[in-house]
Amino acid sequence: MNRILQIAALIAGLFAASAVCAQDKVTVEIGYLPILPDAQLFVALENGAFEKAGIKPDLVEFQEGPAMVQALLAGQLDAAYFGIGPAMVASARGADIKVVASNIVEQISFVAVGDLAGFATGGVEKQTFSDFAAKQGRKARISTFPTGSVPDTVLKYWLTKQLGASVDDIEIIHQGAAQVQQALLTGAVDGAAILEPAVSLALSRDADANVLASGSQMFPGQPGAVLAVRGSLIKEHPEVVEAMVAAQRDATEALRDKAPGAAEAVGKYVGGGRLPLEVVRQALDRSRQSFVADPNKIVEGTVAMRDFQKAEGTLREDVDVEKLIDTSFYDRLSPKDGQGAPAKPEAVAQ
Repeated sequence: MNRILQIAALIAGLFAASAVCAQDKVTVEIGYLPILPDAQLFVALENGAFEKAGIKPDLVEFQEGPAMVQALLAGQLDAAYFGIGPAMVASARGADIKVVASNIVEQISFVAVGDLAGFATGGVEKQTFSDFAAKQGRKARISTFPTGSVPDTVLKYWLTKQLGASVDDIEIIHQGAAQVQQALLTGAVDGAAILEPAVSLALSRDADANVLASGSQMFPGQPGAVLAVRGSLIKEHPEVVEAMVAAQRDATEALRDKAPGAAEAVGKYVGGGRLPLEVVRQALDRSRQSFVADPNKIVEGTVAMRDFQKAEGTLREDVDVEKLIDTSFYDRLSPKDGQGAPAKPEAVAQ
């Protein structure tokens, strides 16, 4: 009988411990885009970093940044992995958010297909698009993300600041992430200012596809996707924010070091999990050096982007970049080898 009572007590204790663990977990509503610049989130989800930190992710998928802005303004989402452009718009319109980590920089490439790829084999200059229009009898149709997004902003910056051309030289078609990729792959447009893995996918499927400009050529130092959190999460659960930033930096190192399972983790979420793993690996390899978690490194580029968007009229309200970007959580991370690098995460579950 004593033995039975001991077993019953043990079982009761296990249930009680499980209940306590469940109560200790903090549910965090996380908005994200199924794109490679959000790769750190996917690695953190799969390597157990959130679970170990007591975070229960409630994922909400979006297809474009502006929709996430609306969600934030409506009081939804505790955290958001999206572009710095929409983050500035959300902040300017009253959303109480802070950018606590960077995801990636110089993430946009310009890919040409069809007639434009053949026309611009010698590179792109100020007159390239106007000359193309004169020869074809129409403007080049270029697809990119919605107005005010990072890809849209980078495309316009490249045309006007880098090439000295005019936005009016092309026809810009604004679409969601999936639609931009589909338009490029089907030849419905002449080119696109896009993210990985759409670049690698286009190059793998179309022998004539050509990268006319890389991210560093289009907008040097350009900030891309970021991790933003709501002010209430910082106030109520600063330990959760600290854990998310630590996971961000660990995942960044995993991506840069090609850690086992990282590609599989990213491939599970990007493109609906339907992309060939080899394409995901190629996309990650092209982006490896662009993964940057330190928010200090995007302050200057964010100021430049803010000023350009204000001049373009896509950002009507002023944004205090130094208030928007909170580097304190990242700055407090324990250093490693005197360089502030995080400890390497465990291999991602495969």
